[in-house]
Amino acid sequence: MNGTDTTGWPYRRRRNALEAVFTARRLTAPWALCPSTTDQAVVNEWLTWTTVGVEGVVFKRLNEPYRPGTGAWSKYKVRETTEAIVGAVTGHRSVPRTLLLGRYDDQERLQYIGRTTTLPRAAGALVGELLTTVRAGHPWTGWSFSAGWGRRETLDVTLVEPDLVVEVAADVAVTPPAGGATPHAGTVPAPTSAPPTYADIPHNATPRH
Repeated sequence: MNGTDTTGWPYRRRRNALEAVFTARRLTAPWALCPSTTDQAVVNEWLTWTTVGVEGVVFKRLNEPYRPGTGAWSKYKVRETTEAIVGAVTGHRSVPRTLLLGRYDDQERLQYIGRTTTLPRAAGALVGELLTTVRAGHPWTGWSFSAGWGRRETLDVTLVEPDLVVEVAADVAVTPPAGGATPHAGTVPAPTSAPPTYADIPHNATPRH
């Protein structure tokens, strides 16, 4: 196949050719051939593999050629709900744009785990009513927060008292830590000095990694 342009082949033929290359050359790690199936039961099983970092499945038409940049593929991402503590916000505290979320580790230190996407103004106003002005001794005092993985820009944040617990919808993609941020390790928030306030955030407020 050396020098052969396979982009015009239908996906089924391209897949068969790729499998043949792996077999003929006995390719092993670090080479990996992603599994493929047309069996719905198998897909349903794959969607339960979130604990090993499987974030979803990609759908491709068997008879379609490869068309880069056209968005011809469809992707289904597994999403789960989880709880986190609001430790800071971007925008004004009364109507925050995004929420910076944390969880307590096993030494009861509030660790940063991620940030929501931009909240609709109505949702931001709802959350703003539940936020408490920060008191002395906030665990994130002096911290800076990256605007995104691998980016130099830092966020302009307002610290808030970490006494509000929110439920958010999160995808299950695994992103390596970068920029000194602490990844979420699956811990459960430790008890605070006062019972935390719970609030449901609309489904489109999702953490990004």
